[in-house]
Amino acid sequence: MKTAAFTKAYNGRVVLNMPETELERGKITSVIGANGSGKSTLARVLAGIEPADSKVRPLSGLSVGYMPQKSFAFRMSTAKNIALNGKDPERMKLLTDSLHLHSLSRQRAKKLSGGETAKMALARLLMGQYELLILDEPTAAMDMASSLAAESLLTDYCRENGCAVLLITHSIQQARRIADRVIFLCHGELVEQGNTEEILSEPKCGETRQFLRFYGI
Repeated sequence: MKTAAFTKAYNGRVVLNMPETELERGKITSVIGANGSGKSTLARVLAGIEPADSKVRPLSGLSVGYMPQKSFAFRMSTAKNIALNGKDPERMKLLTDSLHLHSLSRQRAKKLSGGETAKMALARLLMGQYELLILDEPTAAMDMASSLAAESLLTDYCRENGCAVLLITHSIQQARRIADRVIFLCHGELVEQGNTEEILSEPKCGETRQFLRFYGI
């Protein structure tokens, strides 16, 4: 699937200038870049949370699932929160067991910790069926074991459903572990994109090299 080229400006200042971009079905594309590079703006515009400039619709006719940086809990139990997006009991058991949420099923979701809320929100998202998943730092609040479990669930969902995944992450190692392709944003511009290992091992652009060097890559 291709996203149309678009820009996004706030108060007359362009913060994101995106060319036409390919998001492959059955593949995970990771978006990396420094704070303020436009990663979250990209996620919100593609998810339809915010409009692009000039009424451009970067995506249309697709079922899109979105997990924002700040996970939301409704005023009900953890299990009922997850079931809002699907009722398959076997699917729910797989997700809650994998993310160690089973013991929290009856707990009020508003009482969960940040990491637990993120896991619940991910489980809720993965109960649905989508052609494109957009996730903005989904594991940032999770511990290592939960992050790895989440990565495994995302990978399986992507492959089994032929779904395209756009993963915003600050973790270069996470991108290396699960992403098929990487997009590097710098000051709102798409500077470089391609195969994950090629971008992370042999970046062509100076901005990418400098960014990766900061993280010891």
